[in-house]
Amino acid sequence: MSAPLLPESVVQRQFDAYNARDLDALLAIYADDAEMFEHPSKLVARGSAELRQRFSLRFQEPNLHAALLNRIVSGATVIDHERVTRTFPEGPGEIELVMIYEVQSGRIAKAWMIAGAKKVFAP
Repeated sequence: MSAPLLPESVVQRQFDAYNARDLDALLAIYADDAEMFEHPSKLVARGSAELRQRFSLRFQEPNLHAALLNRIVSGATVIDHERVTRTFPEGPGEIELVMIYEVQSGRIAKAWMIAGAKKVFAP
């Protein structure tokens, strides 16, 4: 039996699956009962079904792409600073996010999002 992946490797796999829009690979990285929050405590998804719904909608955006600006690892906690290109209702743009992941037994158990201001590109 192999040892669980290091938290940084788990989060990198999640990041890669997100950019590949590989929903099944992404969901396999989250615990079945994983929780996602808008920091500090607004629950936005709990469990595989709600995560699937959330990411399915996001993956429909034609401009979706995350760029990793910085990563900090402390034990089972991984903090990513990202710039995400998205398709907002107002049009294409980007937003900076801080994502905080708690990894347990080789899977993401909890995630928190801190979103900066969105910037819509000029037409």
